[in-house]
Amino acid sequence: MSAGLIRGDGSRGGRGEPAGRYEDDDEDLEPISAAEAAREGLRQVVALTGRDPLGVTSIQPTDDGWLVGVEVVEDHRIPASTDLLGLYDVELDLDGGLLGYRRTRRYQRGKGDGG
Repeated sequence: MSAGLIRGDGSRGGRGEPAGRYEDDDEDLEPISAAEAAREGLRQVVALTGRDPLGVTSIQPTDDGWLVGVEVVEDHRIPASTDLLGLYDVELDLDGGLLGYRRTRRYQRGKGDGG
């Protein structure tokens, strides 16, 4: 795989590619790494929500791929310590393709764990 390319971005013949274009390559693909899954989960949430990313908060393997936790700014406020943040769970398959996502929490910056 070329540096900087993530499988879920269409560069590896994923779901968005025409059928048959990469048929021979599919058998040689290995599951994406945890680091690749984290980057792809973050990228997917930003693309789908248009929100500003803060980062990946968790990652864990599943039977079907990866579950990635991503934190984003839902609403910028002044001062920034009162921003509203959202925590999203992103489900990816073994190749980095999006299976689903959902917001699991919404909270004010600085009050995420205690309130």
